[in-house]
Amino acid sequence: MTERKCRWGILGSAGIAQKNWQSIHNAQNAELVAVASRDVAKSQDFIDRCSARVPHANDPVALGSYDELIAREDVDAIYLPLPTGLRPEWALKVAHAGKHLLCEKPCGTNVDQVEEIIRACEQAGVQFMDGVMFMHSERLNKVRQFIDDGETIGKLRRINTQFSFCAPDDFLTENIRMHSDLEPHGCLGDLGWYTIRFILWVMQYATPKSVTGRLLNSSGRADSPHPVPTEFSGQLLFEDVSASFYCSFLTEHQQLAHVSGSKGNLRIDDFVLPYFGNRLQFQTSNAAFDCDVCDFRMERREQVHQVEEYASSHPSAQESNLFRNFSELVLGGSPDPQWPKITLLTQKIMMACMESAENGNEEMEIT
Repeated sequence: MTERKCRWGILGSAGIAQKNWQSIHNAQNAELVAVASRDVAKSQDFIDRCSARVPHANDPVALGSYDELIAREDVDAIYLPLPTGLRPEWALKVAHAGKHLLCEKPCGTNVDQVEEIIRACEQAGVQFMDGVMFMHSERLNKVRQFIDDGETIGKLRRINTQFSFCAPDDFLTENIRMHSDLEPHGCLGDLGWYTIRFILWVMQYATPKSVTGRLLNSSGRADSPHPVPTEFSGQLLFEDVSASFYCSFLTEHQQLAHVSGSKGNLRIDDFVLPYFGNRLQFQTSNAAFDCDVCDFRMERREQVHQVEEYASSHPSAQESNLFRNFSELVLGGSPDPQWPKITLLTQKIMMACMESAENGNEEMEIT
């Protein structure tokens, strides 16, 4: 008997979709049926380029309209990588057609849109999830063990995250992320979403009491109606824990996550996109200060931990795990309600940070 697989369609031919062409191939419980663009020639070019590198067992069909993909009876789930400004319209169409939805982030330009998408998916009985790949890395399970063991970190006090890259000039003048109608949140939506998500993950998705945001730099393409954030920082305040994040298109590549407590700290240097290799690492430190009269000495006492997992382009990589886990939920027939809750909370916090920045760094209470 042939093993059932989740049948996928890709709605849009964005660059990230090329990576996930391979993710679907590597998931093993999934198959790609069709790719849709507004131009069938563009869809076919996407398929030809990806097939030359990673051929699927059966060639996906090239489609010339998004509606045609949504209407197909041989598609169970749709991956939606369209720009944020376009996502809500098509996400709702996917849900109303009874298709499971894996949506790139942010999933809408405001909280109301995301609530509407989630509600439509719930009513249709389909799975909703955003495309945050690091959530599906096995490394997180090991990191959680150290955070919760009571000894490595002790009492949790502080979380700090940063995700940035120094964009070239053509990015800042041409990329869709520099157009306010397409990506109104700029670096906050593109990069800050990950930094906020990691903080919420560490906090077991507790809602912060309040947040603040600060817009450090902004600009836009010549045709952008408004500038978008290109450098942004924020603070999240919980009951006994403070957290900060920084995201930027203007600062060279960093993707740091740092968790501190009463006994030590934990650091991940590549929490979003793991550095190339077949082992993912993180460090714990329980530094000790020794003072003997005139001799002052700070001892690092750092340990490196690793997980046997490839960084990319492998069945064990986090992007493959994302599609494997999603497909398993589809095939199991029971949507997991935790995933949409996580997305909605992330969107609420991001929007509150944006509102704070627009109001002169005003502290925003979260209800």
